[in-house]
Amino acid sequence: MTAAMENADVTDERTLPPIGELGIAALILVVAAGIYLTAQTNRHPNLVPAVIALTLAGVVVAVAVVMLARIGKFAWGKFRMVFGWALLEYAVIAGMLVYVFVLDHIPSATLAVLIAALVLFAVDIPMMFGFAVARYQPVSP
Repeated sequence: MTAAMENADVTDERTLPPIGELGIAALILVVAAGIYLTAQTNRHPNLVPAVIALTLAGVVVAVAVVMLARIGKFAWGKFRMVFGWALLEYAVIAGMLVYVFVLDHIPSATLAVLIAALVLFAVDIPMMFGFAVARYQPVSP
């Protein structure tokens, strides 16, 4: 470590909530729901398992957002910068996937659940990126 890093006011690791772990849990639920739905696109899938998984993922993301918002001493500028650019990137990816699903004539109920999964996907990953970068940055006054 350099002297500048040792003297920098960095957020204490012990005080940070498990945002990364919660983000991964939500991502697992979203991917599981997406795999379940896309594996059954030629049939009329039972949407209940996917909706349950996405509801749980939404709750986990909401808990992570609340925990993140309660952090007082944090490099919020770096978080916003990384989160904003990653959100733009993942919104484009999600938009392209929605376009492909519409072109493939996915039934409307299944499409709605897939869009909900993509929204969670497009918010969860940028949140994890922003947190992972900002946690190791000096806290600006």
